Amino acid sequence: MRVAQVLIDSGLVHLDRPFEYLVPEELDEAAQPGVRIKARFAGRDLAGYVVERSDVAEHTGRLAPVRTVVSPEQVLTPHILEVARRLARHQAGTVMDVLRLAIPPRHARAEKALSLEPPQPAPPQDDQPQDDPAQDDPATVAVTEAGEGGDPPSSLTPPEVWSGYRAGSAWWSRVAGGESPRAAWIAGPSRPPETDWPQALAAAARGALLSGRGSVIVVPDQRDLARVDAALTEVLGPGQHVRLSADQGPQARYTAWLKVLRGHVRVVVGTRAAAYAPVHDLGLVAWWDDGDDLHQEPRAPYTHVRDVLTTRADVEDAALLVGGLAMSIDVAALVEAGVVHLVGGSTPRREAPRVVVAGEGVDEERDGPGARAHIPSSAHRAAAAALTCGPVLIQVPRRGYLPAMSCATCRAPARCPECQGPLALPSPDRAPECGWCGRSPRGFLCPHCDGDRLRAGIIGARRTAEEIGRSFPGTRVITSGAGDVQESVGAEPAIVVSTPGAEPVAEGGYAAVLLLDAWASLDRPDLRAAEEAVRRWFAASGLARPWTDGGLVVLCGAPSHVTIPAVEALVRWDPQWFAARELTERAELSLPPTTWSAEIQTDRKRIEAIEHAVRAAAPAAQLLGPLPVPGSDQRRRLVVTAPFADGPLVAAALKDVRAGESARKAPDLTSVKVGHLTTG
Repeated sequence: MRVAQVLIDSGLVHLDRPFEYLVPEELDEAAQPGVRIKARFAGRDLAGYVVERSDVAEHTGRLAPVRTVVSPEQVLTPHILEVARRLARHQAGTVMDVLRLAIPPRHARAEKALSLEPPQPAPPQDDQPQDDPAQDDPATVAVTEAGEGGDPPSSLTPPEVWSGYRAGSAWWSRVAGGESPRAAWIAGPSRPPETDWPQALAAAARGALLSGRGSVIVVPDQRDLARVDAALTEVLGPGQHVRLSADQGPQARYTAWLKVLRGHVRVVVGTRAAAYAPVHDLGLVAWWDDGDDLHQEPRAPYTHVRDVLTTRADVEDAALLVGGLAMSIDVAALVEAGVVHLVGGSTPRREAPRVVVAGEGVDEERDGPGARAHIPSSAHRAAAAALTCGPVLIQVPRRGYLPAMSCATCRAPARCPECQGPLALPSPDRAPECGWCGRSPRGFLCPHCDGDRLRAGIIGARRTAEEIGRSFPGTRVITSGAGDVQESVGAEPAIVVSTPGAEPVAEGGYAAVLLLDAWASLDRPDLRAAEEAVRRWFAASGLARPWTDGGLVVLCGAPSHVTIPAVEALVRWDPQWFAARELTERAELSLPPTTWSAEIQTDRKRIEAIEHAVRAAAPAAQLLGPLPVPGSDQRRRLVVTAPFADGPLVAAALKDVRAGESARKAPDLTSVKVGHLTTG
């Protein structure tokens, strides 16, 4: 067994395969599959991983020796290696691209400080019974109780948080029984803390533990992570899970990751990178809010948490749970295909807040032009009434002061004369600036009507906070947004102005929620504009009190001359209906996710080779473009759609194009994003 198959981190696409090396006798014991090593490659010492050992070499020449074993820690597990290979094939990327995301950098001090074996339970004190089951592992206790016969133990009884959902008890019982069901879960709004969605995720992890298996839970951001972390501590007890996120320091993060690898804990919660956590006996993968763009990896191979966790569920035969207050179109496609089954669904109206659209019907007749203001008169009255009994949340779609401006005469968007970027006003005491180049033009002259005056196009969160503060003097105004996100607020009257995704949780729920500038969310030039608007609206509205407790949601700025499905979904509180409707429309137009798709950005000189390779691999594929990439004269953007059966063929062809460029020592200027087409 002196031959090692080694994956080398060369950074070259055409070298995305294992290479054979000789294992020196002194490294024979340490150079086991999964360890980090360094080996000579093309005249340099490069890092890599041992993936296999054998006693016969396929290469007939002389083998170069492994130079050193960086650490005897077997960080690359067989399951993660298989996941990386599948994702690389699917994304037209390389295995090492995936492994850079999956395995954190080594921290030698953390490896030495953490014990190799899991800590043993503390011995009982003199005043504590020797057979106290509280000292045992919860999974061991459940298995012992279940083997005694008779009625099912209380630990295997579905918790209240899952009993309130259609098919929720059945799904949880199957997970606790060691099965691997797959579910798409639409969570209910404004539930009490003991039955909120973080508690449901924690209870799901407990169900997997009761079957002797581990769990991976992924959430979009730090605010959600803090809530689920607290729920896991409450449900499982302290020390039964770890969190993995970017805000941890290198040593703390690597220590937490090692605890999972060495089997100290079997439950992990974290943000995007936690999807690869090497949990032993994985029994459940779960993620929250599939449509949040924070789940999309911005680095090659541009994987989505959905792709990573569904692949892990396939490889390790684990249960799967994707949850949210709304449903993404991609998850709706999985439900339609029967890959996952729906849990929850329609919410009784008494459990959801009452939703009204400002400016419709009697409001328009009574308020006149005030019905179409940034904060309509009806929304102002609703906020005033709600402040007598609790806090009010105001969601503003854009941050800043005036993030977009327009000509005061013809209302055309104001553009920078240098680069044609959008003009914005960063603060009331500064001049308008370009959002692209940052320059401040000396004067504005509209190219359409020769107007020289500017007006607000979109009002940001800072300007909204100023306006609302003047409208309600003496009322506390709290802002929450990028750089200063508030996790929670009290139950006392206050006004919270927040951008989407930064809404703090209010104790007891918000008395009213105002959703401003609905048109700004719906009018974005994006294929997923309506889907994203619904997701944002439901996320904020779900923090309101239920209808029976006086909870009210006011949608402001929605176009009233036509029926908008996104608005109707919010009023009806039926996100599943909206997702199914959108999926049907996309199927009629052959748009993702009903077809395989990829977005390619490359140098304009390479477009012809890519088009030829795609057509040769899949004659039924459609190519859209190329179009210029904003901000670059040489880059071009090309969109490819194809039947799902042809998707792997196109992905392989695109990787071959990249490999050919790499073999010719040409710069790797081609990026491929599979399955995440967004812009229209």
